[in-house]
Amino acid sequence: MDRKRMTVKRLFDKKQAEEKITLITAYDYTTAKCLDAAEIDIVLIGDSLGQVVLGYNTTLQVTLDDVIHHTKAVARGIEYALILADMPFMTYQVNSDLALINAGRLMQEGNAHSVKLEGGQEIAPTIKKIVDAGIPVMGHIGFTPQSYFKLGGNRIQGRSEADAKKMIADAKALEDAGVFSIVLELIPAELAKRITEAVDVPTLGIGAGIHCDGQVQVSHDILGLLSDFKPKHAKRYKNIADEITDAFKQFKSDVSQGIFPADENSF
Repeated sequence: MDRKRMTVKRLFDKKQAEEKITLITAYDYTTAKCLDAAEIDIVLIGDSLGQVVLGYNTTLQVTLDDVIHHTKAVARGIEYALILADMPFMTYQVNSDLALINAGRLMQEGNAHSVKLEGGQEIAPTIKKIVDAGIPVMGHIGFTPQSYFKLGGNRIQGRSEADAKKMIADAKALEDAGVFSIVLELIPAELAKRITEAVDVPTLGIGAGIHCDGQVQVSHDILGLLSDFKPKHAKRYKNIADEITDAFKQFKSDVSQGIFPADENSF
C-alpha cells in the first residue's frame, strides 16, 4: 500500500486503533531524510536544538529565528511525516496576539505543519486562539523545559495526588482548547496512564512510561551523539559519536602518513 502523509486526523485514528505513535527530533535536512525513510510519524524541530546543536545549557536562549531556520532545513527533507515546530521561550507567553503571529511565522516561513506550546490551563486560551486561526497545536505538560529554573531543574512532576489532579485538569483544558495531542514529560507512568485515559487526543510520553499513545525522543540521545550525556528516559540505540570520532582520527592519520588523498581521490 502506498504510504500517505501523516496528518492530525491520522494521529487520532492511530489512537483509536491502539497503534503507537512515534516522534523524534530533527534539526537538519540529512536527519530529516533518515527519519522519513524510517517512517517516523512526527518530526519535531524542538527548542532542544539549543542544547544539542547550539551548545546552550538550557532551551531558554533559543529564538524564533533559530527555530524557523532549522525548521526550513528539516522541511526540505520531509515527504511524509508531520512537521512540528516548538514555539521558543517568550514567543507565546506575552499575549495571545503575539503568539498567533509567531505561530504563523513558523508555518509560513518555516514550512511547519503544526506548533507545540508548553503549559496547562494558563496557556489554554492562547492555544484556542491559535487553533481557531487554523494552526494545529500540540500541548506539553509535566516537566516543561522552558520553566527549568522555576521547576528547579530536570525533576519528575506530578508525584503528589494534588499535583496529579492538577495535571489531569491541565490535559483536559488543553483538549478543550483544541490541541491534537499532548506531550507528557517526566511524570510517573501511572499518572501518564490516567491522563491518557482521561483525554481523547493522543498522548506522547518522554520519561512517562509505557501507557502513553506514543513516545518522544531526542535524536541525539538515541543515536549517542552526545557521549557525555545519557538521560534515563532515553535508550541509546547507537554510539554514533564514537564512530564519528574514529572516522576523524582515521582521516587525520591518513593525511599525516600521506595515504590520503590516493590516486582515486585525485584529478
